[in-house]
Amino acid sequence: MKNFQIHNRPELKENRKNLRNNSTSAEAFLWNYLKSKQLKGRKFRRQFSVGDDILDFYCRAEKLCIELDGAEHFTSVGFEYDEQRTAFLNKLGIKVIRFENKTVFDATENVLETIMSHFKEGEK
Repeated sequence: MKNFQIHNRPELKENRKNLRNNSTSAEAFLWNYLKSKQLKGRKFRRQFSVGDDILDFYCRAEKLCIELDGAEHFTSVGFEYDEQRTAFLNKLGIKVIRFENKTVFDATENVLETIMSHFKEGEK
């Protein structure tokens, strides 16, 4: 049986690259706080794929996914999609936390505190 690569599969490379190059303003803003291990020494990746899903931000050491949600997420279709996606990631042991795009700008310190509250205790 052939090994199945679940993280950053090669066939999604162009999609990941396009998403990184065309970040939403909220993603670009939050990335300024997450890049270069600025948040308690944790390494985050942006537009990291797991299975068929491309995550906005992912910290492998914490198994933590951060998703920023725009208007399309606040529809019945969006809620259902996000619920299924979160269930899939949770089965892999990945914790998903979500923020509305607007919140990233309006309550940045709270967003960062919430992210750090999901870090494992006693590390860094």
